[in-house]
Amino acid sequence: MARGGQGLARVAVVVRAGAAPLWWLGVLAAGVGACVPGLTGRRIGVLGGAALFVVAVAAVAYTRRRRYAALARSAARAGKHDVLQDRAVTARNWRRGHRWWLLLAFLAAVGSAFAAPAAGGMLLAGCGVGLWLKAAWVGRLERAADVLLWVRVDWLTKSAGRPAGKAVKAYRSTGIAAGDAAPGGKPRKTAALV
Repeated sequence: MARGGQGLARVAVVVRAGAAPLWWLGVLAAGVGACVPGLTGRRIGVLGGAALFVVAVAAVAYTRRRRYAALARSAARAGKHDVLQDRAVTARNWRRGHRWWLLLAFLAAVGSAFAAPAAGGMLLAGCGVGLWLKAAWVGRLERAADVLLWVRVDWLTKSAGRPAGKAVKAYRSTGIAAGDAAPGGKPRKTAALV
């Protein structure tokens, strides 16, 4: 980076990056698992999976909120030499860094269907929904302060995750129009050309 600038990734995008893969892998694993009778039977497997889904959504969505809020409150303005990472690059880095974990989680979810059909897939899908909800909550923090929150790329883990981990000392902030992602990490809607 020139003149001491840092590479910055959007906090909400890092949080949101795993939501779609976990959701779709979970849905696929639950669908495959529903075809297997399993030890508990389909009815118990699906009911247990529904309970796991709800628990996973709540656990993932609410974990470490205090840490996120504290880092957001103390965010310093990004410098003019800081480099803002594109949304697609941030998401791609997270998915590349977690690809083996995603594969293992999917295989474990499918394998668990022999004990409780669909339960493992529903748990995985619940984790994905929890990440969507957490990213939306980060988006509400951003809108309330009228800023976008960024984390230094070198403070993320090797797998490009944990935007509120121990290595993260502070967030940076920019105006609401910076970068290519809206508050909450969604792609920005571009105005249609007339």
